[in-house]
Amino acid sequence: MIMEDQERTEKYNEDALRYSEYFKGKIQTISKVPVRSLDDFSIWYTPGVAAVSKKIASDPDLSFELTGRWNSIAILTDGTRVLGLGNIGPEAAMPVMEGKALIFNYLGGVNAIPVPIRVKSREEFVSVAKALEPSFGGINLEDIESPKCFFLLETLQKEMNIPVWHDDQLGTASITLAGVINSLRVVGKKIDQVKVVFNGAGAANIAAAFLFKAAGFKMKNMILVDSKGILQPEREDIDSLMINNPWKYQLAIETNGERIKGDLSHAVEGADLLISAAKSGPDTIDSKVVRRMNKDAIVFVLANPIPEMWPEEAKENGARIVATGRSDFPNQINNSLVFPGVFRGVLDARAKGVNFDVMVAASYEIANFVEEPSEEKIVPTMEEWELYPRLASAVASKTVELGLARKNDSKEGFYRRAREIIESNRNIYSKLMDLGLIKRMPNGEHKY
Repeated sequence: MIMEDQERTEKYNEDALRYSEYFKGKIQTISKVPVRSLDDFSIWYTPGVAAVSKKIASDPDLSFELTGRWNSIAILTDGTRVLGLGNIGPEAAMPVMEGKALIFNYLGGVNAIPVPIRVKSREEFVSVAKALEPSFGGINLEDIESPKCFFLLETLQKEMNIPVWHDDQLGTASITLAGVINSLRVVGKKIDQVKVVFNGAGAANIAAAFLFKAAGFKMKNMILVDSKGILQPEREDIDSLMINNPWKYQLAIETNGERIKGDLSHAVEGADLLISAAKSGPDTIDSKVVRRMNKDAIVFVLANPIPEMWPEEAKENGARIVATGRSDFPNQINNSLVFPGVFRGVLDARAKGVNFDVMVAASYEIANFVEEPSEEKIVPTMEEWELYPRLASAVASKTVELGLARKNDSKEGFYRRAREIIESNRNIYSKLMDLGLIKRMPNGEHKY
């Protein structure tokens, strides 16, 4: 299986290089207004456009109604933690940001613009992001090293009047929570009674711990484990954490009510859930640790490309439900199920922000989309298109309820709008492909 996976990965890599050279980028801008003759430029540009500018100058929020700002976001990165490649810089981050923009557009009908930036400090990053605010309805932070990503998200969410999202934190945390909600429904356990162990204390799991708290999990029933062992107040590096990573420090103080010390094998004793977002496996975690967990153990091993332990080994050692980050196993925990619908929702509501309450609502909407959850089906798949408008309407409605929305509508109204936008965008895309206006692959039709 490993060899097959490696060979498939090498084939993807080879094709990605060849096709990137052929297409020279994954996205482009194209006009959405008719140009019947050069006279139309007098409407769309000077002199007519001056009237639109004067109107917006009198009320900047009208930029959401009179320009494309209502449907545009920036994918902002400094390229300091790109996929599993590390700090490869903003230029090298561009292919990944273009890919993200493609997914935003294809699944959510969102116009996402890749914006890799060269900055020397986190303060300079904040300054650039804030300077971009007049152009966009939202900001998606992407592939930024930890703990800088926590500072940037927290600061920008406080200081900007549009939603700011960091998908490596919030997207992964939201789909993880959705999967856990349905897992607990399957095994018949309650949120406020289960013991949760997070293996790995990077962006995804730190955000997940705070999101789980917002969803009703008990902080004292959570334990986080990193490369130095279990997080707890008496760890040798606790003072350093307080200064350099206050988010991790807060979790060291508030979680682990029994003040357990040691490593992962100690943390999982009697645990109901193990959520690992750590180094790619398959032997990152000894699968025998599952034997120490509670009956009907739930194990999420989310490392890519290889999970921290193979799902079959987790099951052999007592896990009832196993989820991974891969599509070739059941229960793929994939943040692409989250961010297109979330941004569709916040954009349709012209939201001023997004927070954990909105994320909890999003997670429940995703979980509820699975009508009959089972051990092999705790989350939807990306082929279930209906998820995205449903998620968008749930998110938009929640921002209205929380007073974050500039635009009010019913949940059904938001649903109709999201569905119309997504379907229209998808129809345009299909038509362009059918007509050959989007170039075909150089070797003709080619599917894996």
